[in-house]
Amino acid sequence: MTKTDQHRGWISGIRRLAASAALALAVVPVVVTAHLAQARTFAVLYTFTGGADGAPGISPLLRDSKGNLYGTATYGGSSNCQGGCGTVFRLDTTGKLTVLYSFTGGSDGASPMGGLLQDAKGNLYGVTKLGGVGSGTVFKLHTTGKLTTLYRFTGGTDGGVPQTGLLRDAKGNLYGTTELGGSSNCQEGCGVVFKLDTIGKLTTLYSFAGGTDGNYPLQGLVQDQAGNFYGTTAYGGGSSNCQGGCGTVFRLDTTSKETVLYSFTGGTDGASPWYGHLLRDPAGNLYGDTLSGGGGSCNGGPFNGCGVVFKVDTTGKETVLYSFTGGRDGGNPYSGVVLDKTGNLYGTAFFGGDTSCHIFSYPGCGVVFNLDTTGKETVLHRFTGGRDGAYPFSTVLRDKNGNLYGSTFDGASGYGTVFKISGI
Repeated sequence: MTKTDQHRGWISGIRRLAASAALALAVVPVVVTAHLAQARTFAVLYTFTGGADGAPGISPLLRDSKGNLYGTATYGGSSNCQGGCGTVFRLDTTGKLTVLYSFTGGSDGASPMGGLLQDAKGNLYGVTKLGGVGSGTVFKLHTTGKLTTLYRFTGGTDGGVPQTGLLRDAKGNLYGTTELGGSSNCQEGCGVVFKLDTIGKLTTLYSFAGGTDGNYPLQGLVQDQAGNFYGTTAYGGGSSNCQGGCGTVFRLDTTSKETVLYSFTGGTDGASPWYGHLLRDPAGNLYGDTLSGGGGSCNGGPFNGCGVVFKVDTTGKETVLYSFTGGRDGGNPYSGVVLDKTGNLYGTAFFGGDTSCHIFSYPGCGVVFNLDTTGKETVLHRFTGGRDGAYPFSTVLRDKNGNLYGSTFDGASGYGTVFKISGI
């Protein structure tokens, strides 16, 4: 069993236990608000039932100009798959959820992961980690509700099991990563960076070898004005302090040459950047978080340390901006950060926070946090595992007014919530 297989089993265990613990609790699928600080307000916009409406996974939300939110639910929907095959949904400004597409688990794919992107006509693009011919798909969902499968991964040299969102260029080409496939140096492959053109032809831009170059690129890509891509790998790199390597930050230039900008050591610098995307500022600095490493005593499961928020500058120097303790400040962030105009960072941590919350064996149901330019952390919300949800898996979306939107993996319903924090 691979390390990622163990991690998938562990996450499935969270969902089973949380759902069992929630059987006696009522599902309240509309809006619950609570004032957390003077002007800051937390509101639940929707509570999932795990049925036809789906059950969210790791996907960040997309917001259109009218304020509608779009996302993918990794589970729920069609019963053709164990736990459901997943859905694409829209949540309007009144809290009404519409399932735009329910995957069947066949040639159309199953278990959509990562965020959606939207073109000028309103069409949505994303990936599924399963289905197709077994190793996932790239899809386009038309405004009419018709789904077109643009590519079906084979798990071979083309890659397999995409788990994060796509980039789209001005010509309509799509770019992304797959966790598996590519080089045979790793069990089931070490992962690839790919390009999919407008006629459905896939080009493997880079195939990870599983050594110092890294393996298992679980995050999506960011691109600079020169066309270079930046991303992370969850494992591999130059350090032997972590089993399978501690992960990397990499650049892929326009000739498909890969350069490792930073190789994590698994110590105070962090280890295993997981889902989401890197963030790149106008000066070229990269920001992200790691699932483990750093300080704190978050040991067990896939963890060793409570994770960090980091910055890697243009010279490859890493700076730890914050090291989680696993207490009320949170622990084990999964999915990246967002940046405002003044340099403040916002994100989520999967564990920690309200230490009275023990849906699973680790203390705390997660937090939403703000990190200012001095490295001071402010917890914007500590999840309780009740109607507000538990375990924020994806990062937050920030609108032009500074409001934050996100989703939780579990909670009172056992199937998660969509939430909003305003007045920040």
